[in-house]
Amino acid sequence: MTDVTLLSGAGNESLPECWTYSERVRNEGFRFAAVVAAAMTAAMVIIALVWDLPIHDPDGIAQTYVVLPIILLGAVLLDIAPRAIWRSRRDLRHAPANVVDVARERWGWSHILYALGGLGTWYVTYATFRNLKSFVPFVNDRIWDTQLADFDRLVWLGHDPATVLHDLLGTGLAAHFLSLVYVAWIGFVPVSLAIALVWTRRTGAGAWWVTAIAVDWLLGATIYFLVPSLGPIYSTPEHFAALPHTWVTDLESTLWTDYLAVTSDPHGSGRVQTVAAFASLHVGIMVTATLMAHLLHLARPWKILAWVFLVLTVISTVYWGWHFFADTLGGAVLGATAVWIAAIGTRNNVGLRPRLREQSAAQPSDERISA
Repeated sequence: MTDVTLLSGAGNESLPECWTYSERVRNEGFRFAAVVAAAMTAAMVIIALVWDLPIHDPDGIAQTYVVLPIILLGAVLLDIAPRAIWRSRRDLRHAPANVVDVARERWGWSHILYALGGLGTWYVTYATFRNLKSFVPFVNDRIWDTQLADFDRLVWLGHDPATVLHDLLGTGLAAHFLSLVYVAWIGFVPVSLAIALVWTRRTGAGAWWVTAIAVDWLLGATIYFLVPSLGPIYSTPEHFAALPHTWVTDLESTLWTDYLAVTSDPHGSGRVQTVAAFASLHVGIMVTATLMAHLLHLARPWKILAWVFLVLTVISTVYWGWHFFADTLGGAVLGATAVWIAAIGTRNNVGLRPRLREQSAAQPSDERISA
């Protein structure tokens, strides 16, 4: 038997003393995310009742109850199958037994509950975020695009930042490449969730990441209500007329169609609208990811990749007119704040400083458990 020091401090008295450190993290990790989810749900319901607005499943029944479980199941199979195949490399006859063994090792009840808890809290915050974002035009109809554009020209010495990027990078190959960057970002969040909830066993790190994303949604929705804006592509579309047709072009058109439909008939449209520029959650979530790459002590190549993708995300969102440059600055502050709040919420902190709590027997603590 080995003594394992629990670095999470007080507040665990209600948990069984026989639990290991990782089991405690699995069962505690999403408490704060659940609080965020509950707060966002309450805000969504109150606004919907006061302003007589409908609540929708943002991605539809098929996406939520069919596609999402299939994606999760696929991630679990990718977690199990390669390990079972590797164990069976010398004798494939043992493959079925090895699949069962790996599944038992990797997917005990504690980790199943951990993954489901993380997925559940994430989806509630995501769904409520999408609805809250859709409510913004009805709650606050003031548009701040003029002021944000003025700020951009002040910072860029009288120039429009998107136009500067078009002149500097061109409107050919760069447009298609930056469109791919935007598409890649859309896939980044679900892939990162699969890593945090399915593939890794660093449960403290996974809980911190999922909670940080939830806080990103919360802060983003709050700011949308305070500073509603459309974004340059909608407020000054003439600045982007020279760009070639790409997947981003279709997406921008679809979102604008949704915006007009929802604002004209919120009940009859049967959809949510997602037009809101300040602050940029694309940049915010990438700042969250980049900071956490350092706080979680990821390998140097992953840190470099995070920084590169962050810079490309900033450039692509401004280049394509999704966001003002001011939005990217606001997003950076939002993303960094989310890391700090989530660190304290998941108790990955030392005082006010974010720090991943790790299993260790070397540091003193008032609470010790047997592993």
